[in-house]
Amino acid sequence: MTTKLNVNGRAVSVKAEPDTPLLWVIRDELGMTGTKFGCGAALCGACTVHIDGVAVRSCQTPVSAAAGKKVATIESLSRNNTHPLQVAWIKHDVPQCGYCQSGQLMSAAALLRTNKNPSDSDIDAAMSGNICRCGTYPRIKAAIKDAASTMRQA
Repeated sequence: MTTKLNVNGRAVSVKAEPDTPLLWVIRDELGMTGTKFGCGAALCGACTVHIDGVAVRSCQTPVSAAAGKKVATIESLSRNNTHPLQVAWIKHDVPQCGYCQSGQLMSAAALLRTNKNPSDSDIDAAMSGNICRCGTYPRIKAAIKDAASTMRQA
């Protein structure tokens, strides 16, 4: 079956069964490997992408749920690490092993899209579904606050 998607602003048609997880379509059909497989049960957040601006776990989202909608992956933030979140991530030395980072960044981007000045509790709530086995949560929070400040000033 062919499904039409808009991925990172580009119209694409993919051949996949309607219940195929969006994660596998993004990685295997479209060759975009920034979105990671973590747990496969929507519990760790490594596979987070946006559908129409909302953060979703692509490992449990069927491709049929994304048909005709705007899908954004980590590759959509910027090609050269100039998005304010990416700049802040680097500035605050957030990544260690790095595996969860694309999901962390996508959850943070969804938060800042709707909340330009998040409180600590807003950040905690938005990021609660993202697990970092390296424990860089304080640096993640600092980077989100830093990026929010930069985005407010722009």
